[in-house]
Amino acid sequence: MDAAAALREVLRALLTRHCGGAAVRSARGYDHGLWARLCGEVGVAGLAIPEKYGGAGAGLAEAQLALEELGRVLAPTPMLGSAVIAAQALLLAGDDDACERLLPGIATGERIATLAWTGRTGAWSADEVACRATEAGVLDGEAHYVLDGDHADTLLAVAHSPAGLRLYELDTADPGVDRTATPALDITRRLARIALRGAHGRPVGGRFPVERLRDIACLALGAEQVGAAARALELTVAYTKQRVQFGQAIGGFQALQHRLADLYVLVESARSACYATGETLTVRAAVAKVYCSETLTTVAAEMIQMHGGIGITWEHDAQLYFKRAHGAAHLLGSPQAHLERLGGTAINL
Repeated sequence: MDAAAALREVLRALLTRHCGGAAVRSARGYDHGLWARLCGEVGVAGLAIPEKYGGAGAGLAEAQLALEELGRVLAPTPMLGSAVIAAQALLLAGDDDACERLLPGIATGERIATLAWTGRTGAWSADEVACRATEAGVLDGEAHYVLDGDHADTLLAVAHSPAGLRLYELDTADPGVDRTATPALDITRRLARIALRGAHGRPVGGRFPVERLRDIACLALGAEQVGAAARALELTVAYTKQRVQFGQAIGGFQALQHRLADLYVLVESARSACYATGETLTVRAAVAKVYCSETLTTVAAEMIQMHGGIGITWEHDAQLYFKRAHGAAHLLGSPQAHLERLGGTAINL
């Protein structure tokens, strides 16, 4: 068994024991017990963090694999926002002092970090950075859709400065920092609004490559979407073997078999797009964001259809997968926005 397969097996076994393979709800934003076990027993938070900063020194592919398994059960953890987006922001900033101070805690899961970036429109691009900073490092602005932003220990913010786009570290106790949890369609994803009014920021590194960070984040999110789509399909196939109409299980009807086969192809194609290595990072990220978003949306909709009446009840997990699909589709930019980024690019994945 190779390392990737072993990691997948360990994660799936732990998640199955912890939540029985079903979606987990957490009003706080993430399950503390589950997160402690994932970090302590498997080390998921440090997968994409170099060893010199306390991480495992693996890479994005391993972090994607972990996110795929977490996505299967819609586990509410700070993996995407803290261990991937915030950690990669620090690494991309290239500030050794900040990395040495902050990354070891992020790698163990003891420090939850988050990144304030986009405005109310949720465009997630260099042109839509929500905050501005003076030469003295005083920040103003209002960032939206900040993952785990209301309870994170470390707050980072991308801001326009006289020297261009830069990354700043903010004190969460600063009176100029106002953090408010915001209601979201997807109750398994914690989002917040961060308002900065004369907040004092500590610059991290030099000019910040925000577009590269977005591309890395899209590939990570795509893996999570693939995991959710795969599990939604598994649950649907299992239910079609149990639900009886006209004296037989509906899974025996050829029309439904064809639909399920089409969904399987979608899921496997999305997985290929997510882990592909044949194109530039920008192209791979845009393709993954578009294809994985559309795949999860399609599979979740079919899940509800094939489950019938029970699929639209609060008691069943189908509605959680449906909400995750629509919430994730717009996180980091809509599929349409990423299609426009691709333009007429020829793709050879």
